[in-house]
Amino acid sequence: MSPDRAQSTDREQSIPDIVDLGLQSDCGSCFGLCCVALPFAASADFAIDKDAGRPCPNLQTDFRCGIHTELRPRGFSGCTVFDCFGAGQKVSQVTFGGQDWRQAPGTARQMFDVFPVMRQLHELLWYLAEALTLRPARPVHADLRAALEKTEGLTRAGAQELTELDVAAHRGEVNALLLRTSELVRATVPGRKKERRGADLMGARLKGANLQGANLRGAYLIAADLQGADLRTADLIGADLRDADLRGADLTGAIFLTQAQLNAARGDAATKLPAALNRPAHW
Repeated sequence: MSPDRAQSTDREQSIPDIVDLGLQSDCGSCFGLCCVALPFAASADFAIDKDAGRPCPNLQTDFRCGIHTELRPRGFSGCTVFDCFGAGQKVSQVTFGGQDWRQAPGTARQMFDVFPVMRQLHELLWYLAEALTLRPARPVHADLRAALEKTEGLTRAGAQELTELDVAAHRGEVNALLLRTSELVRATVPGRKKERRGADLMGARLKGANLQGANLRGAYLIAADLQGADLRTADLIGADLRDADLRGADLTGAIFLTQAQLNAARGDAATKLPAALNRPAHW
């Protein structure tokens, strides 16, 4: 572990293993589902329009990206920040038993419908696994573990059951637990915590701001200046960090931060990261 990613003292030593849960993307075991199932629109993130269910023109016959090493200069930065949390290989290898949509075109529509559901379930597993590492959340660990086991079980359901799943209702149940987790963790920070849930902070000047224990759930921090900001123990679940300036910021112990959020932001060698996340190559 690098010195700029110091482990928080409020983390459990024995934690659910994200490798065992299959939450790390393995594109080599996926049938290019994110390149086919999901739509995108021509924008700063994507050079072209693409409808859901239509393969990206850059997708090769072996399910690899033909411009993988040139995605950013070719206008596909949105692809570089996407993370399926391992849902792609779960759908490809478990739900559909390794039978790809090209060899069995009759499965394509259902496979593409299952993928976004599975991604949501895997994202919830990521948050639940992290919540179980947080010592202040011990009062709800039993409920968190039960939710994790239920969610993991859902990921192993059949394709038809997954397409019929009320994933919004399940997210609601899990989110209530994650919110309680957040409250317990942030309560350990002395003083009054900033409540910025869902706030519009696009382009906000927050350089050097003390945001310890802040509630930034779902906040819009697009292009915000967070240079040198203190984000320790801040709740960043769902926060939009696209092009946010995190140079020199301290994210040690920030909760519910994902690799995809970091990949979408800007940082440098002085940015302090949670132990479970990696410094993006483009920083």
